[in-house]
Amino acid sequence: MENSGGIQASLSGRYATALFELAREGKSIDSVGKSLDSLNAALKQSRDFARLTTNPLLSRDAAAKAVAGVARTLKLDKLTTKFLGVLARNRRLAELGAIISAYAALSAAHRGEITADVTSAHPLEKAQVTALKAKLKAKVGRDVAVNLKVDPAILGGLVVKIGSQMIDSSIRTRLNSLANAMKG
Repeated sequence: MENSGGIQASLSGRYATALFELAREGKSIDSVGKSLDSLNAALKQSRDFARLTTNPLLSRDAAAKAVAGVARTLKLDKLTTKFLGVLARNRRLAELGAIISAYAALSAAHRGEITADVTSAHPLEKAQVTALKAKLKAKVGRDVAVNLKVDPAILGGLVVKIGSQMIDSSIRTRLNSLANAMKG
C-alpha cells in the first residue's frame, strides 16, 4: 500500500497501518474510523482517560482491563477493542492520539481524499466547515477531509495545513508581521 508522507516511518504510523490493513481486510474501515473518532473525543474530554494512556506506573494487565472497560462504555467495534488491548500490552497507549491521526490520513487516502489540518480560534459551525471543504476542494482538485483543532491563541482567522503547504491567515500572524514591519 502506498503511504504518502511517510506514515509508516513512525511508530504510530506502523500501528495505524497495521490497524488499517486489518480493517480493510475485514471491510470495517468506516466502523473502525468511527470508533477511533469516539476515542479521540474521549481523549480530549476526559482528563482521566488521557492520564490512563500515559501512566507508566500502570501494569500492562491493569491498562488492558481499563481500556477494555473504556471500549465497552464507548461501544467500540471489536477490532478497535482488540487493538486497544494490544496497545496496552505493548505499552503503546501513549501513541493513541498519533495513531488516530495516522489512521484518519490512511482512511482519507483510501477514499481518494486529501487531509487538511485546520486550526481556528473558536469551533467552526457545520456550514463553515462545508464552505471550507468546498474552497479547499476547488484549490487542490480533490475531496478534502478536515481535522479540526481549536487554538484560541491564534486570536482569529484560520491556519490550514495540507501536506507540506500551510496557509496561515490567523490574526496572530498578521499582528506579528505588522510588529516586525514597524521595527524594520
